[in-house]
Amino acid sequence: MTSGAQSLAFFMFGVTSIFAGRLTDRFGPRVVLVSCGLFLGLGFLLMSQVHSLWQFYIFYGLIMGAGMSGAETPVLATIARWFTSKRGMLIGVVKTGASVGILLAPLFANWLISEHGWRMAYIVIGGIAMVGVVSAALFFKRDPTEVGQLPYGAAKTAETELNMDEPQFSLQKIVRMRQFWLLAVAYFLHLFCAQGVVLAHIAPHVTDLGISTTVAASIVGTIGGASIIGRIAMGSLCDRLGNKRTVLISLSLLVVSMVLLLFARQPWMFYLFALLEGLAHGGVFTVIVPLLAELFGLRSLGATFGLVIFVGTIGGGLGPFLAGYIFDVTGSYQPVFLLCLAASIIAITLVSVLRPTSAKRITGNT
Repeated sequence: MTSGAQSLAFFMFGVTSIFAGRLTDRFGPRVVLVSCGLFLGLGFLLMSQVHSLWQFYIFYGLIMGAGMSGAETPVLATIARWFTSKRGMLIGVVKTGASVGILLAPLFANWLISEHGWRMAYIVIGGIAMVGVVSAALFFKRDPTEVGQLPYGAAKTAETELNMDEPQFSLQKIVRMRQFWLLAVAYFLHLFCAQGVVLAHIAPHVTDLGISTTVAASIVGTIGGASIIGRIAMGSLCDRLGNKRTVLISLSLLVVSMVLLLFARQPWMFYLFALLEGLAHGGVFTVIVPLLAELFGLRSLGATFGLVIFVGTIGGGLGPFLAGYIFDVTGSYQPVFLLCLAASIIAITLVSVLRPTSAKRITGNT
């Protein structure tokens, strides 16, 4: 029952990310983030009053799911517009903030629940979410031209010449491009493996092998910690090696991790797997926005990224269900991991054949 609501929230996050991105491109991030903060806070507050399953699906699955879209598209699209130099590293830093929040929030929520009960915990966290996101949103500006500045790293040229080294396409034209769908499908496959199968099923697989639940939980935690490192490391790397090459490195780490997972039987092997998978997970999450900006420009970056997120959430939502079904039928996770290995190899292939959308060469093209 609860997993159904989580899947619905994940789906709503993907759908509303498209609209959040489109509105960010048109009106800037402030109004979008304020709206998302209000939805997120309202969802938390309403969850404190849940008394039936249908309320849970509406408050968590629909309202909070819609509010979560503010965490990705408006923020990262805005960062990309403010920085041309060190764009990857700074997006990695921003994504690290989200990871730290994910690590700390459960500890804070657990303390609130133990001291004041789960209903009060929802009220407190909802208030923090609403006030915090809305307050931060008021300081956002769409791009530096609103305050008479240039993007960090941009040459001192006329405003009309800014970022002319990047193509500028409308969303309608972008969705008809082969490059967009190659990247979107690669992101779908990545989330199918990393978000859907690994994070949902790695702990049951580890405990099925007779390893303790404490070790299984720490392996999952290692994936999260390595993801933080991957976001900063791969973000910095893409500024040096190029976006496409860094994505290929991240996906290569995913392939190696899947091969290791097929043969892992001892805790140290699972920890090594978690390290590699976390680095790959964080790297792809970080570099996808700079690569989209390089391929299609900043004009419709928010909407383009939102659409890629939506395609990815389908993979992330399909992964746990399909993996569970395969396990129920075969009694083993080995076919699931083989499927993930194949999916990650296909993702590398799709990214490797990406070509520039203009005369400008993709950085890191091989």
